[in-house]
Amino acid sequence: MKASTFVYPWDVNGDPEAAARIAGLGVQQATLASAYHSTRALTPRHPRHRIVTAEHAAVLYPTDSRWDGRALRPYAAGDWAPGDAFGEAAEALAAAGLDVHTWVVLAHNSRLGAEHPDTSVVNAYGDRYPWAPCIAQPATRAYLVDLAVEAALRPGAAGTELESLGWYGLQHLHAHDKTGGVPLGDAGMYLMALCFCGTCRAGYGDQGLDADALAAAVRAALEPLWQGAPDDGGWAGVEKLLGAGTVAATRAWRDEIARTLQETAVRAVRAAAPEGFRILLHADPVTYHVGANPGVDPEHILSVADGVVVPCAGGPELLTPFARARADAVVAANFPVVSAMGGSPGTLAADMARAKESGASEIRLYHAGLASDGDLEAVRSALSGR
Repeated sequence: MKASTFVYPWDVNGDPEAAARIAGLGVQQATLASAYHSTRALTPRHPRHRIVTAEHAAVLYPTDSRWDGRALRPYAAGDWAPGDAFGEAAEALAAAGLDVHTWVVLAHNSRLGAEHPDTSVVNAYGDRYPWAPCIAQPATRAYLVDLAVEAALRPGAAGTELESLGWYGLQHLHAHDKTGGVPLGDAGMYLMALCFCGTCRAGYGDQGLDADALAAAVRAALEPLWQGAPDDGGWAGVEKLLGAGTVAATRAWRDEIARTLQETAVRAVRAAAPEGFRILLHADPVTYHVGANPGVDPEHILSVADGVVVPCAGGPELLTPFARARADAVVAANFPVVSAMGGSPGTLAADMARAKESGASEIRLYHAGLASDGDLEAVRSALSGR
């Protein structure tokens, strides 16, 4: 199976040994960030630094004139990725013999939400999620589509992997995050992800729901969870809390919004891309899930994109619905390989074998720049025996 590892430009730029070290893992591809959210990242082998603080979501290349005069536009990176940081890193990785694909984070941008609060998801309590742009709003959708095109089609890239192209919700590791005091399962997370901005309120109305009554019902449904009642999880748990008819109406609105955004963004990237350019989406086959790997219908998304990148930290089960949906699609199993962040590089060989049995055609490794030398050696060993 073809293997790729995720990389940041700052892992490579300024380290003359980085590209060869990454290629030496046995991967054929580097999935290199071109648009990324705020982060604080370790660089354990870099000759000039050990910590990189990306203060806000940014593009890691110079933008073009398509953004002139627009209120919603990408932010330039600061000193953590100056100039054309992506282009510099991509050139080094290609010189080491690696294919380079772009890694584009879309509907996840805390600075956008801070500076344009009306763009954010608003929950049933009136709390804004500045990290989560509401993908139903027309201006936000236009921004996301244009960002997908520009950030995907960087010089030298043979393909792209689009992350967070869908609804985002409560899930977010914010600065000094303190949101885990009450455990929420699938049901609670879905209800806390429902947006009540003006656009979504109108959308619920089109589905026959009164937005004020819906918000009150969501708050009432969540109250037992705040008091410590178990979250039954799964879609049945959502229906139990809010009622099957009501949640079906919310899904009708939200599914259409996500599906049409994905179609529009992929279509726009493909129209501007050279022949053979490959477009993958980070995705989850549980259709009501939100976050970096938004829920999708496997058959639909694989009729739109060339493939998917699927989270496999908990096992290979999420791969099978995609593999069954389209035999020739790229189904990439994404494994965390940083031990200190919950990855398991020591079991990578066995994990890859199980993923292949479940329909994976490729693998992704998160993340070559963050991993220790010991973790990278385990990756190298696993890939040499595949």
